[in-house]
Amino acid sequence: MRILYVSQYFPPEMGAPAARVHEVSREWVRGGTGVTVLTAFPNHPTGVVDPAYRRALRRGTMRETIDGIDVVRTWLYAAPNRRAHERIANYVSFFASAVVRGAALPRPDVVIGTSPQLLVGLAGWALARRYGRPFVFEVRDLWPESLPASGVGREGSAFYRTLAAIARFLYRAADLVVPVTEPFCATIRAHAPRARIAVVENGVDTELFRPIADRRIKQRLGLDRRFVASYIGTLGLAHGLDVLLRAARVLRDRAPDVAFLLVGEGADRERLETAARAEGLTNVRFTGQRPRAEIPEYIAASDACLVPLRPSPLFETVLPSKMLEFMACARPVVVGVSGYARALVEESGGGLGVTPDDHDGLAEVLLRLRDEPVLGDKFGESGRHFVVERFSRRAKAATYLAALREVAGR
Repeated sequence: MRILYVSQYFPPEMGAPAARVHEVSREWVRGGTGVTVLTAFPNHPTGVVDPAYRRALRRGTMRETIDGIDVVRTWLYAAPNRRAHERIANYVSFFASAVVRGAALPRPDVVIGTSPQLLVGLAGWALARRYGRPFVFEVRDLWPESLPASGVGREGSAFYRTLAAIARFLYRAADLVVPVTEPFCATIRAHAPRARIAVVENGVDTELFRPIADRRIKQRLGLDRRFVASYIGTLGLAHGLDVLLRAARVLRDRAPDVAFLLVGEGADRERLETAARAEGLTNVRFTGQRPRAEIPEYIAASDACLVPLRPSPLFETVLPSKMLEFMACARPVVVGVSGYARALVEESGGGLGVTPDDHDGLAEVLLRLRDEPVLGDKFGESGRHFVVERFSRRAKAATYLAALREVAGR
């Protein structure tokens, strides 16, 4: 079987969307399935194209092989994930470029279009029609519902209604809809009652994300004598990272040995750094974006790993992949979100939950973990066991492939 996977994000870009497409495709290729990933030139979230790809960007397209995956990159308008008009230009340009470039590829057996964002799904649908093959719509985030939940735009606006119409069309047009959590299904069914759905949850590469004893990064950052609470991921609007700065303000004098480490890049980084400097939060460090291969070392250097999200009913349906990676590395998790993710943490015994946006509650949990290191170790061991048993990337990829074979057979 030959799969065409349309995704705007693919390594060397950071982030969960790029990692999922890469790791799932790699598992399929290892099992003998052919995979072509149609993607953009890496530029997310800074809007700066990776130097290794700039010459090829001027040509408009390039082809490379990564871990046995046939990767076809096509042009887009590179822009940082900050201003609305730039994001729209970025999304529309990739849609148009992907449809044109994808039409010249060998005919696949099935086409996957993955969100975010919705125009990627629309490009996947157009190419599936072009080839007369089944279309699979992979739903990583609920659009447009996630936009107002993240503080971007408002429900009922013309933009929101346009995106809602596209989402409804894709749910109904897809031969199979693949959401990453069970709670997403209610929203999908509301738009498309007859949609075929196969839930394939996020997974973790448990060989890359594993317990390691090397904590040299902590020493290199000058944090070896401090309790380090880390946020590792995209510094985006949806994550409500102001709660970390407020908790840092509470603990600055009360517990000067507690340090906050923020690893990543995103639309909110500049504002957060400016706020931390203005308030004199010397207990907060920003490292910027780091290569994915280094992330397990940063997790290992953490005494607690943080998973905050803005308060929103929508975010009660999500399962942040970073949470699973932290647990796979046997580090205790502090999850600042209600609903599905918190229930899984409690079921796993991998950490503690706090009320979203509650900086005092977060500070108290961190002090407890600092004062009870044995408890943190226990959380870490339980979380690792839970992820290996339930959320390995290899097992999730096999489940996904079985669903694709069924839809291709139909």
